[in-house]
Amino acid sequence: MGRALRLRADELNRFGEDLGRELAAPAVVGLSGELGSGKTTLVQAICRGLGARVHATSPTYALVHHYEDRAGRPVYHVDCYRLESPDEARDLGFDDMVREGAIVLVEWPERAGAWVPPLDRQFQLSYGEAADIRVLEEVP
Repeated sequence: MGRALRLRADELNRFGEDLGRELAAPAVVGLSGELGSGKTTLVQAICRGLGARVHATSPTYALVHHYEDRAGRPVYHVDCYRLESPDEARDLGFDDMVREGAIVLVEWPERAGAWVPPLDRQFQLSYGEAADIRVLEEVP
């Protein structure tokens, strides 16, 4: 794994916004980590950096949310947590998202198995030594 960053909530938000500003479509970003470790918070910050026109919310039950960046390009937020098997990811439309040239932000990509497209960037989030600290590592 890469260098671990220990971030407070405001720093995690700033990191995500900066990442959103630098992402160029098409891109697939994976976010892994324990429940409540900040994956959706990071997605929300990335979407703000992309200039998404709506506030990103967790797609835990819907599994996929669609947004647009400041230029009207598609941004997908996919949450694979509720998948009971990787084969359920077959119907999420990953192929269409990639063909569309979208930015795809995938929480729990490991649960989608071979159905998740190749990740351009992957991050692992975990709890830090204090309640307000999250550890963020980019997975090479």
